[in-house]
Amino acid sequence: MRGGYLAPWISSASHTKDPMDPLEFSLRLLVGFAAGCVGGLAGLGGSIIMIPALAMFWGYEDEEAKNEHHVYMAAAMCVNVIVALSSTFLHAKKKAARKDLLMVLIPTMVAGMLIGVTVSSGKKGVWSLIAFAVFIWLYCLYNIITTIVKLPDYPDDTPTPAWWKVGTVGLFAGCVAGYLGIGGGILLVPLLNLTKLPLRHAIAGSAGAMWVASLIGATGKLALLPTIYLPDGTQLRIMDAIGFAVPMGLGALIGAYLGAYLAHKLRLPHLKLAIAFILAIASVKMVL
Repeated sequence: MRGGYLAPWISSASHTKDPMDPLEFSLRLLVGFAAGCVGGLAGLGGSIIMIPALAMFWGYEDEEAKNEHHVYMAAAMCVNVIVALSSTFLHAKKKAARKDLLMVLIPTMVAGMLIGVTVSSGKKGVWSLIAFAVFIWLYCLYNIITTIVKLPDYPDDTPTPAWWKVGTVGLFAGCVAGYLGIGGGILLVPLLNLTKLPLRHAIAGSAGAMWVASLIGATGKLALLPTIYLPDGTQLRIMDAIGFAVPMGLGALIGAYLGAYLAHKLRLPHLKLAIAFILAIASVKMVL
């Protein structure tokens, strides 16, 4: 891939770089750690940090179609499974997840995730890249609005919303998550809250549905990688994505716990907004 910001240290073709090289492994581990830490600190999903980092630091050999972006998406989706699963265990201990919610949310989100993955894999990576950049800007706008106008909350004994409302949210969030290569929690929580679900239950339901949907979505994305080609006729390889996912996943798990710990120690009410602005700037550099 053509030079990224770490060009002197990272090969210009990251899909040929040995992921077990100590320096390369450490760099990928560091990306995952940073994503997990910032995510845990500001309540962001890992993909929204990992994908821009991979795109900026490892770059693209295929400058026109940017099909290597599919590798970055697949890697981030694999990490999402690990992070979401660990969060699910924590929420399960607190008994915050509603079974009737998950029975509708999981299958609809899985269906949406598969649709999004299939559609994105059939197009040039640049389209997913542009869509991802637009999503970050919309997310930044959402943070500005919610900083001024707080999200409403509802009592814990509020009834679970009608199945068709939950199903619509799951399908929509799954489609967007599959197309962009994200977990979907950033969408699920506010959308479920709009259906008058308490925030605590929306967060727990999001984590519970996300790891299942991410697992199936990541599997589908990995399976479709060999159907995508670089300009020289080389197929994208599943192991390229795994080579990023393993060290990033390890780093993300450590970082997420540190970030969650710091979130309770630091009083930074506008941190999430600041990070969103930084990501918005990074998204412009990704596209240009």
